Amino acid sequence: MNPADAPGESKPTLLIVDDDQELCAMLAEYLAPEGFLALTAGTGPAGLEQLGRAAVDLVVLDVMLPELSGFEVLRRIRAVSRVPVIMLTARGEEVDRVVGLEMGADDYLAKPFSPRELVARIRAVLRRMPGEGQSASGLILWGPLRLDLRARRADIADRDLELTSAELRILELLVRADTRTVTRDELMTQALGRRLLPTDRSLDTHVSNLRRKLMKHTDRLALLSVRGSGYALTLAPARAPASQG
Repeated sequence: MNPADAPGESKPTLLIVDDDQELCAMLAEYLAPEGFLALTAGTGPAGLEQLGRAAVDLVVLDVMLPELSGFEVLRRIRAVSRVPVIMLTARGEEVDRVVGLEMGADDYLAKPFSPRELVARIRAVLRRMPGEGQSASGLILWGPLRLDLRARRADIADRDLELTSAELRILELLVRADTRTVTRDELMTQALGRRLLPTDRSLDTHVSNLRRKLMKHTDRLALLSVRGSGYALTLAPARAPASQG
């Protein structure tokens, strides 16, 4: 039995935004026995309307859409919501994948793809969401950083860092390591839910975005690249207040 099929539990609701009606219908039919309820939309505006009307747990969003591009739809989603988004991109279009991740997508999948792989990606992204295997409070304090895993929020001095689910999970793993190096393999499997491949640069993009957001809010935290190994988070001591007189 799928977890979503357990008695008393509602199925996660997905929104598939793609102008290929046959693909949408096929995916909706495939996802139902996998424990998901799939809504579909054929254009960007229709997808945004659906998102504003229904409680959606994850969006599957095609880059190539009529009326509004997938990137513009993603931009509008991120202006109001942190709902996880998986982008669908054309085969070999690395620039689409990089741009999508930089704009706040949680993952990407190149067309053509198998429905089984999409299901695996969906489950991996949803597993990153707080609630599973977290502490009772879901709160982690580390230097100036405050991670509220239940609220899916990280802030410094009460300023929201506006992290995606992938960035939040990467940051959580680095904070729990407490300045120790976390390998690229560990981050890839535990944060993104798949094996590290030589051609997959998504982890680097997520880390780059996370580093930029941290630097914007504090100079006490540094996200370091450890050559040939992975990444580590360092914490500088707080500055002593300037003496008076």
